[in-house]
Amino acid sequence: MSRTSDLASPLPLPRPDTAEGRPRRVGVELEFSGLTEAQVARILVRQLGGSAREERRGHWKVSGGGMGAFEVYLDSRPLERLEHDGVGGQIRDLARAVVPVEIVSDPLEVAQIAEFDRAIVALREAGAEGTGSGVLSAFGLHFNPEVVSTAYADVMPVVTAHALLEDYLKRIAGTDFTRRVMTWVAPYPRALVDRLAAEDPPATMTELIDTYLSLAPSRNHGLDMLCLFALIDEPRVAAAVDMELVSPRPTFHWRLPDCRIDEPGWTLAQEWNRWVLVETVAADEALLQSLCAAWRDHRESLTSIRMDWSFRVEHLLQGAGLCDP
Repeated sequence: MSRTSDLASPLPLPRPDTAEGRPRRVGVELEFSGLTEAQVARILVRQLGGSAREERRGHWKVSGGGMGAFEVYLDSRPLERLEHDGVGGQIRDLARAVVPVEIVSDPLEVAQIAEFDRAIVALREAGAEGTGSGVLSAFGLHFNPEVVSTAYADVMPVVTAHALLEDYLKRIAGTDFTRRVMTWVAPYPRALVDRLAAEDPPATMTELIDTYLSLAPSRNHGLDMLCLFALIDEPRVAAAVDMELVSPRPTFHWRLPDCRIDEPGWTLAQEWNRWVLVETVAADEALLQSLCAAWRDHRESLTSIRMDWSFRVEHLLQGAGLCDP
């Protein structure tokens, strides 16, 4: 059996506190199959402490273990409509083959990601299945790191860094090609990257929001900014997109296309550490500007493909000592 000490350690954020001086926290959302909601809740209690209760059919809450609360549920909005018609009970078990069980945490301290990984090992050993169980398994992992502040100066560099690193991050993560092209985790359109990396990028929060809404008005991107932008200027966002699934909150919403919970050695921490790289680049103004200039040069070539760009990013990161040669 794997031990906690065998697992990757979550790295601290380069800017660990909010502008108000509070430690930044991160919410985690994890999707997988192979276990029922009740089984998942019981495993969380065994590994993290506390107690579990079923608040409504198929929706469990685990709390009292020192890490806040965890919700465990099947994505049951379609099922609830069927249950109202008296047929949802039979369909719920069948739905588990393609509809993920979800774990949604309260905001955690970054160091607590390591404790959560104890539960990941136990879920794997109990039979949890991730993305590898099938190409149509739309199972992902989402991190919601709290922002330093909602000021333009604290948001724009992070969005730009992610836009420039996205192709590299997917390559080093080993994201399968079929996952890269799935629409629920579409990369930023190159027109948006062009604007963010331009010599005259959006210069205010309003300009940044308008640029994003014009070029990438969807939740289905690796870094979904709609939640944060809706907190900052909800009327502006609501005029451009359907707000039904947009929850205004002071976090980045980083959506990974894979949940590899069934792969030995896979951890939340190793995925989290890729986000720390994004924020590390964002905090290094000289490196970020070098990446922007390199992107502009890349786009001026006769052919500019994402794979070529990912290797160029790797070269620049090696020069900055942020990845191995």
